[in-house]
Amino acid sequence: MDIVNDKNKQLLLLISVFVIATCGLIYELIAGTLASYLLGDSVTKFSLIIEIYLFSLIIGSFLSKYIHKNLLGWFIQLEIIVGMVGGLSSSILFLSFEHVSGFQIILYGLIITTGILVGLEIPLLMRILKDKLEFSELVSKVFTFDYIVALFASILFPLFMVPYLGLLNVAVAIILCFKFEIESKFIGLLKFQAIFCAFLLVEGFVLSEKIQTIAEANSYCENIIFSKSSPYQRIVLTQETNQTKLYLNGNLQFNSADEYRYNEALVHPGLSRIYNPKRVLILVGGDGFAVREVLKYPDVNTITLVDLDPSVTSLFKHTKFLNKLNDNALSAPKLTIINTDAFSWLKQNDTEPYDFIIIDFPDPSNFSVGKLFTNSFCKEIKKVLTPEGMFVVQSTSL
Repeated sequence: MDIVNDKNKQLLLLISVFVIATCGLIYELIAGTLASYLLGDSVTKFSLIIEIYLFSLIIGSFLSKYIHKNLLGWFIQLEIIVGMVGGLSSSILFLSFEHVSGFQIILYGLIITTGILVGLEIPLLMRILKDKLEFSELVSKVFTFDYIVALFASILFPLFMVPYLGLLNVAVAIILCFKFEIESKFIGLLKFQAIFCAFLLVEGFVLSEKIQTIAEANSYCENIIFSKSSPYQRIVLTQETNQTKLYLNGNLQFNSADEYRYNEALVHPGLSRIYNPKRVLILVGGDGFAVREVLKYPDVNTITLVDLDPSVTSLFKHTKFLNKLNDNALSAPKLTIINTDAFSWLKQNDTEPYDFIIIDFPDPSNFSVGKLFTNSFCKEIKKVLTPEGMFVVQSTSL
């Protein structure tokens, strides 16, 4: 049968390589991100997931040799399954985390399944096209589409593609079902599967925020009153028995019942020893509690707060009940809020030095935070500190 009987259909199949590789790679990135979010230790988790995914691709490529008939039908079927497995993987992981003791078995099982399915697809596609293109041209085109995807996937992953990935796989399956003549008595079933799966994935996308809220409700003992995913982290506020708690990526940042103990100890022992302090720099501390304590010193006339995530500073600046907790500190005339990376800002800063610097970084549980507890960072701090100045560092929880 002449499956690929014109240039347009050849191009359509080559475009499907782009979709396969893009979605497969981003499914891997999603799994790594979720594993880091839920289990911590991001470097180890990402490394292990990449290794398992690549090995699964090899298994899939090897297994493809056992498929001999109806190659295009099998290819469409695989697209549908990949779309469902990959598109629903994040929801499955979120919902199962608190209820399944073998969570990592589910995590790695999904990665292996996705890797094998994606590994099956490329060899099948090459066999479908082998009679229409010279071998060198076939290899060149397929792998050019495949490898260039790494660039697109890395760009599209954090921007806007994540919710639509499963739909892309299923969309390819639907197009191929209706554009190609397939020798299969199951073609009607394939069309039904593709359309039905597309419907399920659309519903999953529409309900994604609700699914995440349900999963989080099982993770926290308190009532969730606010949750949001910023470009940098997951922000969750809970409240129970007059206690408000902030969680960033699942890690407790403060409890309103006793946060004053931490912030008073962070600010006052050092700042009270500075004679006539005028300028204070706070690195992180977007909740405004450290700013609140600094404002108790009337001699201070300039406070600079550098916090990466504008979603946090905006939340604590514009929410009434949170304003009561920080005494509306983030609206103080003395305060300047800068939303950027602290390390980068220090390197570029050439303003007047500060009398006192408060460094309120989270515990260095991964490399991106660990770099903020290095000698090179301390050298940058020294550059913006007055000769008589002091700085204080949150030195991790024991």
